[in-house]
Amino acid sequence: MPTLDHGDVTLTEPPWCAGHDGPAETRDDIHHTAPVAVAGGPVGLDVELVEFPYGAVPVPVSLYVELHPAAATLDPDGLRDLAAAFADRATLLRALAERLAALRAGGTW
Repeated sequence: MPTLDHGDVTLTEPPWCAGHDGPAETRDDIHHTAPVAVAGGPVGLDVELVEFPYGAVPVPVSLYVELHPAAATLDPDGLRDLAAAFADRATLLRALAERLAALRAGGTW
């Protein structure tokens, strides 16, 4: 992969990586990424596998997680529904943590 600060950088592509968008500005910017499909729900999750092998602080394969909506004004029933949604999402996140642990141990996603 071409970079402005280190020229061409060769690295092993993990099987889970979904590809790259053009050249990286710097070697620190080189990263692997792949979206992770999760079912919808009242608490939305955007999840992707990421790895920054040359980052200023290298990041081994990890999960980047965004929650949305970021804010809401809720009545008591809405709060109860949100709590139930978070409980469901917690179960999903625990399952993703186990898959990530297996991947880091040399398994597949």
